[in-house]
Amino acid sequence: MHTKQALRIKHLFLLVAFVAISLGTFAQKNEPDQKYRLITGNGIIQSKNYYLLTLLQEIPGVKKLIQGDSILTRIARNKVEMLATAMKDCQRDAFCYTGKMKFSDEEIKAVGERLTVLYQPNNALGTLVKDHLAASGTYVLYKESSPQELLQKAWEQDAGGINFTIGVYAEGKKPNYPLIDSCSLNTKGVGYSQFLFTATQTIIDDCKRSNLFFLPSMMSALRFLEVNERYNASDYEPMASTVNKAAVDRIKTINWNNYKYSVILIPGAGPDDPKVPLSAEGLLRCRIAAQRYFEGLAPFIITSGGRVHPYKTIYSEAYEMKKYLVEKMKVPENAVIMDPHARHTTTNLRNGARLIYRYGMPFNKAALTSTSRGQSLSIETTLAARCLKEFNTTPFKVGKRLSVTEVEFYPLIASLQINPLEPLDP
Repeated sequence: MHTKQALRIKHLFLLVAFVAISLGTFAQKNEPDQKYRLITGNGIIQSKNYYLLTLLQEIPGVKKLIQGDSILTRIARNKVEMLATAMKDCQRDAFCYTGKMKFSDEEIKAVGERLTVLYQPNNALGTLVKDHLAASGTYVLYKESSPQELLQKAWEQDAGGINFTIGVYAEGKKPNYPLIDSCSLNTKGVGYSQFLFTATQTIIDDCKRSNLFFLPSMMSALRFLEVNERYNASDYEPMASTVNKAAVDRIKTINWNNYKYSVILIPGAGPDDPKVPLSAEGLLRCRIAAQRYFEGLAPFIITSGGRVHPYKTIYSEAYEMKKYLVEKMKVPENAVIMDPHARHTTTNLRNGARLIYRYGMPFNKAALTSTSRGQSLSIETTLAARCLKEFNTTPFKVGKRLSVTEVEFYPLIASLQINPLEPLDP
């Protein structure tokens, strides 16, 4: 009896150990890979916002699998038919059109369930989850999930992001920061329903040669970003081979032991006057950072700030700061890295952390923020909580204070997570 009981316990222990090893193996594979290179596909705005959908569209084996599924293709056909019906039935009801463009709760649920049924560890979807969703880090908030859950949550995030974009840039709903990110269309004008009629026709035309279930809604979101002239997420891309190429090439030559910090990050400070390319505050922040650079604290400076202030400005804060650093402060061009996408202090830090990771710099090394006293204090005391509220995660950890204008930060892997509620800088 004791022998049988001992054998049962042994078998149970082996089973538990096997399960633990299996889960541990998946968890290990589910970690982002710094060597992974993001797939751009049809466009950088699409891939930055809706990375799962870009993968479904760009990886041949996955595309074949979902296009061959009768349930998903029926969803695609139904969506196009709904848009065609809207052109007959919506008439003067503008938001009747946009309601058909969005994913319904039922569609989101049906697609999520179908993707999890189609998923197999050794088929194209299994490879997508392991080699792309997990490795890219773009859905890193769900890295503790099972492969099927990771796939489903990534889909739900992309679908929710598409609905959010249509809501803001087609229906005029308030974004997180209305003063700089709001819709520029007159959604309450008498001719707006006719405008949406035309927009709907172009979306149908875009999708008539495809049976990808997500294409009509995704093209709707992208089309309304386009007509609002909101190309911000694609500014200066591909940066690694253009505006940041000299610095990216130099990264490979750096002996990091010679520097206390990986980078010095300057958060942007946009001017109020649309004719002014660089504000007085931004100029001073650049000068402070250049002083730290020439002291040898870090081999690189990151200038961070997009086309933000004032509303729809033509000037990029990051570009203008880089120009000042190189031309006036004589910082070598190969020592300046641009982040021309950040729109808030939260994304200054997040995007800086992303660039450190994507460009292959040491991710466990401290970085330095160099800015005005007030902003430096907020970075130290309140910014992490604000990030948690707006991103549902914290992309950095505060380190030591160096001076009244400088405080350390450590990049965190959560910085790679796409934010579906900020389509101009996801």
